[in-house]
Amino acid sequence: MLRNRSRRRVIMGCGGLAAGLLLLLAGGLYFLQRFYDGEIKRVSGALPTAGGRPSPSGRGENWLLIGSDRRADIPSMGARADTIMLVHLSGRGDRVSLISIPRDAWVPVPGHGLTKINAAFAHGGPSLLIRTVEQLTRVRVDHYAALDFGGFVKMTDALGGVDVTVTKTTHDPMHDRTWQAGRHHLNGAEALDFVRQRWNLPAGDLDRIKRQQAFLHALAARALDTRNPIRIDRFVRAATRSVTVDDSVTSGTLRGLAHRLLKTSLVEYLTAPVAQMAERDRQSVVLLDEDGVGKLFTAVREDRVGDYVSRNGVANTVDAVR
Repeated sequence: MLRNRSRRRVIMGCGGLAAGLLLLLAGGLYFLQRFYDGEIKRVSGALPTAGGRPSPSGRGENWLLIGSDRRADIPSMGARADTIMLVHLSGRGDRVSLISIPRDAWVPVPGHGLTKINAAFAHGGPSLLIRTVEQLTRVRVDHYAALDFGGFVKMTDALGGVDVTVTKTTHDPMHDRTWQAGRHHLNGAEALDFVRQRWNLPAGDLDRIKRQQAFLHALAARALDTRNPIRIDRFVRAATRSVTVDDSVTSGTLRGLAHRLLKTSLVEYLTAPVAQMAERDRQSVVLLDEDGVGKLFTAVREDRVGDYVSRNGVANTVDAVR
């Protein structure tokens, strides 16, 4: 028991978003897969089949994770990927690196020219989004998973709420909510407003990314500390009903992912390097730093993200956010 508690402190002390999201996808699903596996949605054709994809590096494993306010497996409904994250699990099994790509990043989308990266999902679903991310990063995506933001509400409420810390008072005019500086205990609806805010935040969507990371860090911490079996059951049911994965993901895949995460001692959170905010086609966009993006994702391909972080000091903090 002491050893397990020590492991939990190490994982949560080193970060939050990847631990939260991946523990939902792996640890929770593995724990109850015999009971809930039938509830996990799978989408066929998510992984591209056309040629021209990056070759597998054989160094670790990469998941593309998205979050959406709408059903993330039905692009015909006009859903866009509100949150886009590439998660790299190191080949040694000791490190998880979660890299958020701004949804307004102005990038080439195959067949659609330059546009916002989240439009790739609306134009062609998971397959086109994966092709776009692979073209941008030259990193092979092994698996795809999507989370319905509505599920965050149910997962949060199932655990009795989560705690986050805000460093400065800010008002969100879109949701008419003021966040006072200090610690907040969020129910599901409040958590959804918290992760959606981008107005009146100094860095706009980049600060929104950090809020998403902070929330999922808090969700993971709450889930790991929960001892009430009824709450755990409700939480995992809400998680499984909110997750969509590619059809190559099996129970064995989830079991292997869970084993990897149980060995992980370090989780780090990054944002793809940004050059500046700009305007294109009468819309606000994010221009990525091409040199920085190249260096970061070269480190991912070579399984040297730790070296990259040590040199550049770019990991995000999640204990307190704007």
